[in-house]
Amino acid sequence: MRLLIGIQKKRRKHPGRQTLPADLPRVKKIIACTAEQCKCGNCGADTTVIGYEISEVLDVKPAEYFVEVTKREKRACRQCKEQGVATAPLPVRIIEKSLVSDGIIIDTVVRKYADHNPLYRQSVILLRDAGIDIGRATHCGWVMTVGEMLMPIVGAMRRELLAGSYIQADETPVDVQMHDGRGKNHQAYLWQYGTPEAGTVFDFRMGRGREGRHVS
Repeated sequence: MRLLIGIQKKRRKHPGRQTLPADLPRVKKIIACTAEQCKCGNCGADTTVIGYEISEVLDVKPAEYFVEVTKREKRACRQCKEQGVATAPLPVRIIEKSLVSDGIIIDTVVRKYADHNPLYRQSVILLRDAGIDIGRATHCGWVMTVGEMLMPIVGAMRRELLAGSYIQADETPVDVQMHDGRGKNHQAYLWQYGTPEAGTVFDFRMGRGREGRHVS
């Protein structure tokens, strides 16, 4: 005789509908009643709004690309023409004379490292959404420029890390495309150094030897 024992799995209590964050801006949309609902079905008199049935959904506004036009004042003295013309100075930019603003460059870096969106995809998205054809090489230049600007911060983080008594390390093999005509990827390495609940420093090396070129 076979004995069948049934075990009833305890069902987890459903947490219920999630509440949307209170700090998100609210855009109100009022839906009016139909023409039939605006008349009393009994006497035909106009009905009165006595309140609203309110519901909330999370929505998104897609990125909106626009052209920022900068107009710098040019001033001159009408009496002292020998003083020439003075033009308001240009603000400091990440890449001088670039076709895009600092906002586009920063957004590219965030998408690459926070959202893991490769540069070639971002190039395609920019062409699709804004009609601007900017190649991956240009995107790479943006990322390298921002990386160079952040090197002092990386150096400070490294010194703080080395001053501690505990460091965690991890090695990740990385395939690198080379332009030496071999048609094969080069085996490089990405080292990660950090401590729990503190900063993390990445060290990229073309090889395990000390001579390996690295980018932190």
